[in-house]
Amino acid sequence: MNVKRLTPPLLMALAVSSVCTLALSRRMAHGAAPVATVGYVVPLHAFAAGDVLRADGVQLVQWPANHPVQGALLKTADVVGRSLLYPVDANQPLTEKLLSAPGAGTGLAARIPEGMRAIGLKTDEVMGVAGFLAPGSHIDVLVTYHTDQLPEPRTVTVLQNAEVLAAGQQVQPDPAGKPATVSVVTLLLAPQDAERAVLASSQGSLHFVMRSGADHGELHGPGVGLAQLADPNAPMPVPAPAPVAAAPAKPAAPPRPVRQSTVETISGDKQSTSTFTDGPR
Repeated sequence: MNVKRLTPPLLMALAVSSVCTLALSRRMAHGAAPVATVGYVVPLHAFAAGDVLRADGVQLVQWPANHPVQGALLKTADVVGRSLLYPVDANQPLTEKLLSAPGAGTGLAARIPEGMRAIGLKTDEVMGVAGFLAPGSHIDVLVTYHTDQLPEPRTVTVLQNAEVLAAGQQVQPDPAGKPATVSVVTLLLAPQDAERAVLASSQGSLHFVMRSGADHGELHGPGVGLAQLADPNAPMPVPAPAPVAAAPAKPAAPPRPVRQSTVETISGDKQSTSTFTDGPR
């Protein structure tokens, strides 16, 4: 094979291919429509829950408009001074769900959604599930109590699927998952459930039962008494009915006054008078 005779055609073909590729790339670059973008507010670095955002910690970045982020904020002024409800990463678009409400303040109060309440309940190592209760845990609250009408102790579930807002003064779980015994657990509750928690804590001893965060089901039952410890099918005792107050005695009617009537009889030249008495018999 004569290599020298093939070299010029190969070089010519390579040159033509390069020119065609360059021309095609330029035509595609000029013909491609520009991608529309929108500015989203993102943090410059990672933040933890509870951190307050400041102007020097956020920026606007351009985001493809054909891939919008639902609820993303468009102005830095909309996030400055607000607290984060959840941890965020750098360059993660900030949304309303990640931030406390405007004017909600800082600290724990900023993490309470509108219409909800935070209530602290006393705990110990047993009630606190050996210290494994942490912010973000979901628990049921049980109370053991008895009354004058129900002297036998009874345990019932008063709250289900309550979220732990804080354990002691910690609003974030330990990164290493290390358990910690605390004296107070703060729960996030609806107002009606907060009332139930206060009443239950005043009636007997509370216990916390941890549940899976993915388990949102609720169970309803009469609770458990001493009889059910030996026989789960034993009927629950019925509270004794409250004594009915006797109706007040009807007062006796006052005696009728004694009335006297005098009848005068005239027969011919005779006249007689008779007296009749009308009174109680």
